[in-house]
Amino acid sequence: MAYNPPASTATRKLLPKRFAATAIDSACVSANAIAVVRGLRAAGFDAYLVGGCVRDMLLGATPKDFDVATEATPEQVREVFPRVRLVGRRFRIAHVRMRREVIEVSTFRRALEQDDGGRPLNGHATTHVSARGILLRDNVYGTIDEDAFRRDFTVNALYYDPDREVVLDYCDGRRDIDARQLRLIGDPMQRFREDPVRILRAIRLAAKLDLALHPDTEAAIAPTREMLAEIPPARLFDEFTKMFLGGHGVVTFEWLDRYRLTQALFELPKGGRAVAELALASTDQRIGEDKPVTPGFLLAAFLWRSYCAHLPRGNGRQPSEDAREHAATVALAGLRANIAIPRRHSAFVRDVWRLQPCLEHRNASALAETLGDRRFRAAYDFLLLRAEAGEVPVALGEWWTEAQTMPVEDVVARAPAEQKPRRRGRRRRRRSRVPTQTAVAAVAPSA
Repeated sequence: MAYNPPASTATRKLLPKRFAATAIDSACVSANAIAVVRGLRAAGFDAYLVGGCVRDMLLGATPKDFDVATEATPEQVREVFPRVRLVGRRFRIAHVRMRREVIEVSTFRRALEQDDGGRPLNGHATTHVSARGILLRDNVYGTIDEDAFRRDFTVNALYYDPDREVVLDYCDGRRDIDARQLRLIGDPMQRFREDPVRILRAIRLAAKLDLALHPDTEAAIAPTREMLAEIPPARLFDEFTKMFLGGHGVVTFEWLDRYRLTQALFELPKGGRAVAELALASTDQRIGEDKPVTPGFLLAAFLWRSYCAHLPRGNGRQPSEDAREHAATVALAGLRANIAIPRRHSAFVRDVWRLQPCLEHRNASALAETLGDRRFRAAYDFLLLRAEAGEVPVALGEWWTEAQTMPVEDVVARAPAEQKPRRRGRRRRRRSRVPTQTAVAAVAPSA
């Protein structure tokens, strides 16, 4: 059953369930986040740590980011702290910089009032919500209990008081954490319609935290997933990076595939799954080893087969540079219909693809330039994925692995001999100046 706020929330302030935060290791709590909470309280505003950081600590994980919720408006937060930047279009939040850490501070908000059909009341239909009910702006301030019921999942509606070391729970989030399940607050269909990105967020959290989707939450995905097409491509790219650059890309991809959500982000053409899954596994491994990653590498893998499909075939020659550039443009344009790819990442993708034929053919005249290319390492890693997927010989990847340990002149000396293209002209027929006996007989008059 979906968790709905009691009707009494419209007339009185709800009292939360309080429990001692014995499961929270105080050493994991950011000192800067605590300083923001205490700074706001010293200025006369109520404030708590909230959301994912509280959830993760209760699950025994160490949060990467800490958020604060307060009754102070963004403008009032800016008056309390010296280094504050206000951001956000859908709703305004304050980024408070404390030393080298940025603490996100949001104001308590309440949900828009709606009628039985899900339409906003009080004349907010054109101001805050699209014709299909998707939230465009959500800047209606409220109290802490209203803020709790406005949040997406029960496990994210938990407020931690670092001074008293207690957790405030308005939506039975602690119960769902103990049950290891993810449950939407309110009617799941309505919440997904308000913001379809919550569908992707549910998948991401379930995969990351190894949680099961509550049956009501799960049942609402199929009827609402098509609304993801109405989400601005920039928001979908942001969610793309969160899903696949968090160290759980392989599991997240499996969840997306299970609920037929991959087409909302990208279409994998026939034969493209192997390289995509290998790229996800490689990215997860690099994140686990604390190595740098980029969404461009994953995009190159997801779009690789689409790029290859647009290359000219059948003439026995390698595609020209112009033909490759055109194929890359078409492949990237197909994804941009769903996801807005920043220019720096699309340039990365083009470079990785551009270097693949250089790595395959190993022309001696271009080896030094290939090894010195700034994208060589990424293109080499991509070649290894293709070798693992069976697209190119494994020995080719081994050749380049060894080449990186040798002087350039030795690499050039080991390069395979360049094959000159065979000239395909029409063979001229040789004619004899002396007629053969057959020819003489053919022209001789009959007796």
